[in-house]
Amino acid sequence: MRMAVLFVQIACCIGLISTVLLQSGSTAGLGSISGGAESLFGGNKKGMDELLSKFSIACAIGFLVLTLVLCII
Repeated sequence: MRMAVLFVQIACCIGLISTVLLQSGSTAGLGSISGGAESLFGGNKKGMDELLSKFSIACAIGFLVLTLVLCII
């Protein structure tokens, strides 16, 4: 049981790392002060960035839950 949960946790960890690295970076500097709130709250995500963002959130939640389960086991 513990090994199966550990294997799934490692898969979530690798998925989380890869989705964060595959997301496009925000290269906006100080020029984005006026429109920074829109991108902060998810205003301009489209296509693959939106999918990667949702997948990275799911992997992060899964990683957190699996870590807590491993502590309890």
